Amino acid sequence: MKKGAKRKAASQKQEENEVKASQESQKENLKPLPKAKRAKTSKPQSQPEFFEDKRNLEDLWKAAFPVGTEWDQLDSVYQFNWNFSNLEDAFEDGGKLYGKKVYLFGCTEPQLVPYKGENKVICIPVVVAVVSPFPPSDKIGINSVQREAEEIVSMKQMKMDWIPYIPLEKRDSQVDRLIFQIFILSCTQRRVALKQMKIDRLKKYEYCLPYFYQPLKEDELEQSTEVQIIFPAEPKPVFCEFDWELDELEEFTDKLIEEDELDKDQKNAFKEFVKEKVREAKKANRQAREARKKALEEMSQETKAAFENMRFYKFYPVQTPDTPDVSNVKAPFINRYYGKAHEIL
Repeated sequence: MKKGAKRKAASQKQEENEVKASQESQKENLKPLPKAKRAKTSKPQSQPEFFEDKRNLEDLWKAAFPVGTEWDQLDSVYQFNWNFSNLEDAFEDGGKLYGKKVYLFGCTEPQLVPYKGENKVICIPVVVAVVSPFPPSDKIGINSVQREAEEIVSMKQMKMDWIPYIPLEKRDSQVDRLIFQIFILSCTQRRVALKQMKIDRLKKYEYCLPYFYQPLKEDELEQSTEVQIIFPAEPKPVFCEFDWELDELEEFTDKLIEEDELDKDQKNAFKEFVKEKVREAKKANRQAREARKKALEEMSQETKAAFENMRFYKFYPVQTPDTPDVSNVKAPFINRYYGKAHEIL
């Protein structure tokens, strides 16, 4: 090979190497640059938050269903932060309910009470505690002025039942290992389903009263000689009370006619209606006496002792700056079945 040809070949090879090196350099330049590390900024230290510890029985009064309260009034019951520390304290050492088996139910009492400088009608929550070794009753009474007859039905028919209350400190424990001291009357009827409920069924909840029958003493109904009369007259029904021992039916009817409460043409029909109601009431009284007598004959001494020692305690909210003052409206009366509480707290 000639010397000129060798120089030419060497020159071409050098150019190829330079082009290759240039391409490699461009590839390197096209690679993404490594991300720069963000400088860590120290978070400002927040002030520690302090929460007041929940009391062990703080929600006990809310857990007891307020029997007989109108559904549209339930929210108004809880509009205030009512304080039932007196109920909580009763379960502490030295309290009225300490170490005892207790059954609780709620109710409400609309009262005119002072609040923030003016008198207002407030739906006051009340809790009744029944000290008893067994449930005081498994029935509910349904009664009102508007209803012709009283009904005594099973609690379960109204979706109510006694269920155990678990204190806050024991809610992480295994339920089957707990020994329950407190039972509450609960209702599982969902408020969202009320719109589909028939009016009569809906109203029954508003007329409910926790039922109790004390077999050791004669019931007031067994002694009563009065009957509630709702006579379906035209143009309006006749509402009255008739006492078959004190009232004379003829005079009673004539007085209603004089007062324009009853039309003269309906006199005989009204008298027959009253006589039928009196017969029904006398029969009910007789059956009640017979049932009580039979129950006493079949009752064990242990059960008799339990009824004799049964105690009712009625708890009202404790006065606080944020709630209405209910101190002047406290009353021992519970309802027509339970009568009066042994003590008000």
